[in-house]
Amino acid sequence: MDDSFKLLEEKIRKAAERMRQLAAENQSLKADLSKAQGGLHEGIRKLEAAEKRREAADRQRETAEKAREAADKQLREGGRGADPEDAEQLESFSREVKQLRREREEIRIRLGKMVDALEGL
Repeated sequence: MDDSFKLLEEKIRKAAERMRQLAAENQSLKADLSKAQGGLHEGIRKLEAAEKRREAADRQRETAEKAREAADKQLREGGRGADPEDAEQLESFSREVKQLRREREEIRIRLGKMVDALEGL
């Protein structure tokens, strides 16, 4: 009878120890979850900000392309030599369009990386 009580006490001690281990593991997992959710929210915030910057860059690019197209049309219809001021403005618009395209591509790459990181969570 004494052995059965010792056996029972040992099982109870082991069960209690396992419960403490599981409680500690549960706390650790909750902390990891909280940290991951914070990272997810931060990633979403950055993604939204990047989307807004991309949209603004797209609008600027479209405006610059329209201005370049209007200048090209004016030059074609006018049948005259390019005014130095118009040529300078056209070159400025062309440089701006190229820069905006580079920025857009960079944003697309960064967004792709963010999406990959978020999918990994």
